[in-house]
Amino acid sequence: MKKKFYKQALILAFGGVVLFTSFGFKSDFFEIAKQIEIFTTLFKEINMNYVDETSPADLMDTAIKSMLTELDPYTNFWSEQDVQSSRINMEGEYTGIGAALKPDEDFLLITDVYKDYPADKAGLKPGDKITKIGDTKVSDFTEGAQTLLNGSINSEVNITYQRQGKTQQTSIKRSSVELKAVPFYILLEDNSGYVVLSRFNQKAYEETSRAVKDLKSQGADKIILDLRGNPGGLLSEAINVSNIFLDKGELITSTKSVIEKYNKEYYTQKEPIDTKIPLVVLVNGQSASASEIVSGAIQDLDRGVVVGARTFGKGLVQRPKEIAYGTQLKITISRYYTPSGRCIQALDYRKRDENGEAVRTKVEDYNAFKTKNGRTVYDGGGILPDVRLESSEYSSITRALLEKNAIFNYATNYYYQHAVDNPVNYEFSDADFNDFKSYLKTSDFNYKTNTEQELEELLITSQSEGFQQDILDSYKQISAEIDKNKAEELDNKKQEIKSVLQDQIIKHYFYQEGLYKNHVAHSQEIKKAREVLNNPGQYAKILQN
Repeated sequence: MKKKFYKQALILAFGGVVLFTSFGFKSDFFEIAKQIEIFTTLFKEINMNYVDETSPADLMDTAIKSMLTELDPYTNFWSEQDVQSSRINMEGEYTGIGAALKPDEDFLLITDVYKDYPADKAGLKPGDKITKIGDTKVSDFTEGAQTLLNGSINSEVNITYQRQGKTQQTSIKRSSVELKAVPFYILLEDNSGYVVLSRFNQKAYEETSRAVKDLKSQGADKIILDLRGNPGGLLSEAINVSNIFLDKGELITSTKSVIEKYNKEYYTQKEPIDTKIPLVVLVNGQSASASEIVSGAIQDLDRGVVVGARTFGKGLVQRPKEIAYGTQLKITISRYYTPSGRCIQALDYRKRDENGEAVRTKVEDYNAFKTKNGRTVYDGGGILPDVRLESSEYSSITRALLEKNAIFNYATNYYYQHAVDNPVNYEFSDADFNDFKSYLKTSDFNYKTNTEQELEELLITSQSEGFQQDILDSYKQISAEIDKNKAEELDNKKQEIKSVLQDQIIKHYFYQEGLYKNHVAHSQEIKKAREVLNNPGQYAKILQN
């Protein structure tokens, strides 16, 4: 058995040589061949001589992932399941149950249920924890358990799940599931056309252009394109979406790499829909990649006004490369630049701090560029909006609440304890916020500020140098003050946190559609966009300054 694994390892190593040669060498062939030979020899010796039985597949998986962490978080090895998930995300259609899932060690957490799809019809809700799929326990899978939920149309799958601590079962008949790029659009009463573009899959241009045309036919004389929370996707779709509002032949982005064949310029190829209609693009810290290409082009070419918060800052381009046995390497091949020449990449993975974390470009190191009208814009930290709104910017406490599922879990409990009748009129009250603070005290929510992390490192260093007792009292005093400030931060960021809680609660009751309806009625970003669009003088002034 071990000899068989050794043979497979050699095949994989040889495949690696072929892979590297297809990229074109940046260094000497002998050095690469030498390192591969060292690795395969080591791999053979471990698998044939280690004291306990080894798993060559697990060892190889660990080796690959450890190697890739030295590069950037976007260069990844994709298993067959990962390749399938990526295909679904890009094509926007698959056969399954119609729910968004977040893997955990022992269950799949349902974070979103798509309206009128099988999971919804079966009565599943956000917050349900799937523990078994058929006879298979989710805990028995190291990864990819969610693929068991996919299958042929009209086939059935039995699911065991937990809801509010109680175990339940249901049978679900799979169907075709469409992930819309534009899940919502509407004509507002001031003749502003509002379009939500949630992802850049293969349908992004088609659905966005259809929405814009439909809104114009209804009387829209200005457009709000909402890219908030859009994580990106296909570069080609970003070019085409930009083309809706820009003339044919406009440079949208360029890519640069040490490999010459990846140095390219991307121009609009289609006839536009409307190059004159006033336009506002909404962005926030979760708008990334293709969203930044579109908002960056619109800003650099002074085609519209960007409103919201600084975007994520992902200026790296990836491309999947076939490897073997249905797997892929998704590898960063280049950096992209906006029409003015900006690379908005925020983290420099070539530079690491003492903890091995990528260094963020400092504001003082940003470089200035000029838009078509001569406005000054900067690189190095995402797209900075023309109109910044504090309501769009997530503080450290809000990010921690989201990352640790505190807001999601509270919204789930809220759903089973309250009745909400209308998504448009609903507002998360001050009394609700006080209840949320009480909930946090009884939950396991905790987070460390950067100051706390640095203090802990200081304490460890002082211990090694024999100064622990000398600074321990000061450490405790500072920690107590930080805890006090963290408690106060909840109140200081009350409106911001209430807004995020309100969004999550509405989704529990009324799906994504209800959330968009609530945004139209209450979102500060949409209100600001309408204010700018309804004031031609202000709109023109922003694009000239």
